[in-house]
Amino acid sequence: MKIEEISRIGDSLIDEVSKVIVGKRSVLEKTFLGILSSGNILFEDFPGLAKTLLSNCFADTLGCDFKRIQFTPDLLPADITGSSIYDRNTSQFKMRKGPIFTNILLADEVNRAPPKTQAALLEAMQEKQTTLEGETYKLKEPFIVIATQNPIEYEGTYPLPEAQVDRFMLRLEIGYPSKKEEVEILKRRKDRKRDDVDVSRVIDPDTLIDMQRSVEEVYLDDDIKKYIVSIVQKTRENRDVEVGSSPRGSLALMKLSMANAALRGRDFVVPDDVKFIAKEGLSHRLVLKPGPAIKGVNPKDIIENILENIPVPKVK
Repeated sequence: MKIEEISRIGDSLIDEVSKVIVGKRSVLEKTFLGILSSGNILFEDFPGLAKTLLSNCFADTLGCDFKRIQFTPDLLPADITGSSIYDRNTSQFKMRKGPIFTNILLADEVNRAPPKTQAALLEAMQEKQTTLEGETYKLKEPFIVIATQNPIEYEGTYPLPEAQVDRFMLRLEIGYPSKKEEVEILKRRKDRKRDDVDVSRVIDPDTLIDMQRSVEEVYLDDDIKKYIVSIVQKTRENRDVEVGSSPRGSLALMKLSMANAALRGRDFVVPDDVKFIAKEGLSHRLVLKPGPAIKGVNPKDIIENILENIPVPKVK
């Protein structure tokens, strides 16, 4: 697929979701970059900001199978992956596939389930496969996990371990709407006279796979590679950071930058592509030292400071 076609389809998808999600164009673009990069996405924000609705709308516009799991303290790993059940008619055990066998899986309030259940997602998120009773099953393409968690209501929650957070390609926040945007939300709800929303299907899963593969052809200059690595290495040297980003962060930033270039209609990456997605692609990979963490140092501010102090390469 040509880059120009990816850009056109991407704009159409985002425009369609924008009919429902008001005033969050940048968030929608970054969500689509994660999907275009075949990466998992973590939404971390306050309740009621349309995290679930956004995920559902993207699945509808992409024409993908969509399943949702509400994570609760009593959720078991088998509730995600599936299990074998005894069939009396055949006198044999038959595998009952769980909701993980889909294209887009929404893990709602993922931090409400215990670590053992959270771990059931790890293999699927990283390896695109799951193991059920000793047998490994490949998940169909495309496969993307979109998880949500609230930064409040810590009672009865289980914070995601760093190893699992690192499996997400990017972490996004939606944020509160402006007064004008919130009035528009009310207006649209009043006009349609129902809570349900409708978005049109723009593409199908095969087209999405084709787009994801075409993004791999975007040119990445050696100087841009060095620029990405310099940013990531600086996270390991920061005095407020206990553990910086691993090479997985470098790979994620590279993929997201290539996807952003394609969305803008370019077949090559420029430094602005890296800057556009660096905070969302790297900040959740930083583990702060106890002092800065208690003082409320924001990992995004650390990434912002790194971007301001690293020389920007010139594109040849």
